[in-house]
Amino acid sequence: MNSEFMDALTTLEKEKGISKEVIIEAIEAALISGYKRNFSQAQNVRVDVNRDNGSIRVFARKTIVEEVFDARLEISLDEAKSINPNYEVDDVVEIEVTPKDFGRIAAQTAKQVVTQRVREAERGIIYSDFIDREEDIMTGIVQRQDHRFIYVDLGKVEALLPLNEQMPNETYKHNDRIKAFITKVEKTTKGPQILISRTHPGLLKRLFELEVPEIYDGTVEIKSVSREAGDRSKIAVHAENPEVDPVGSCVGPRGQRVQTIVDELKGEKIDIVRWSEDPVEYVANALSPSKVVKVNVNEEEKMTQVIVPDYQLSLAIGKRGQNARLAAKLTGWKIDIKSESEARELGLLNEEDSSTSEYEDPASEEAFVPDVEDYNEE
Repeated sequence: MNSEFMDALTTLEKEKGISKEVIIEAIEAALISGYKRNFSQAQNVRVDVNRDNGSIRVFARKTIVEEVFDARLEISLDEAKSINPNYEVDDVVEIEVTPKDFGRIAAQTAKQVVTQRVREAERGIIYSDFIDREEDIMTGIVQRQDHRFIYVDLGKVEALLPLNEQMPNETYKHNDRIKAFITKVEKTTKGPQILISRTHPGLLKRLFELEVPEIYDGTVEIKSVSREAGDRSKIAVHAENPEVDPVGSCVGPRGQRVQTIVDELKGEKIDIVRWSEDPVEYVANALSPSKVVKVNVNEEEKMTQVIVPDYQLSLAIGKRGQNARLAAKLTGWKIDIKSESEARELGLLNEEDSSTSEYEDPASEEAFVPDVEDYNEE
């Protein structure tokens, strides 16, 4: 090695952010192993790399003893005093043992160490970049797939989309651009491993943050999300300012904002409901597009009993119980749905709780008006 090599390390330090001193210390450690391996030496040695000119020297370290048993590790007191009269027993003497052709070994070792350190540093930089993007959304390009993963290029690294994180109604082709939610960033021996998802509720939340400026700037807050990926989702939103319509902000002019998200999720239906700290109002909103006659709350068991018009019972429950299930996930309350007629038979509904005329005519347009215009209809 020479001064040009040391200058190269200085440049590397500036460009890659790898400490020059760390690389030199790694080279010194690697040269010790290289010396012992190539010259069949078992003695204790120290390698010194000159920080200015890059010259390398190897020193054998020997302990001063009265009687020598292993000449590779020990030196007699008399011999040590011939080097320096101040030496005493148990002191350590360093004797230069640099081989003549050690430069070739040093150059190869230095190259390997630098290459390894650069690779480690680049992996570390990628890991640092992506660990901050955990639970965030990124756009990637589908590269390939096997029976376990779809491999998505995120620019600096290839992310893994596991089979159970893929939407059931989606097919992925080479070079398809997709948005995905980063669920986990792990540091492995082969570099950072990034796991992504298309089914995570966080993906829906991040998509709304991208499409709705009021959510991004904090005017509108997403309180809760429940999702059955590829089929239907519910999202509860709230605005502290009473003059701001949180649902309308998310729907956008002519439904453009929410439609963009629906398109990204390949037609997944999305119910946007108004959040409320009152469980009666919140649960009623969460069951949209169904209308609700009455909500009874059991605070101790965190349970609600919801009464709906007879003709809206199937709408409230949803296909295979999906609407009720999503509403329960969204609100955190257990929901027991009963029809008006059943509630009357059980004595759960008083005369004053009767549904208004808008529920009496199933053909009435008003009976099916959801919170988000026609968008939330089945």
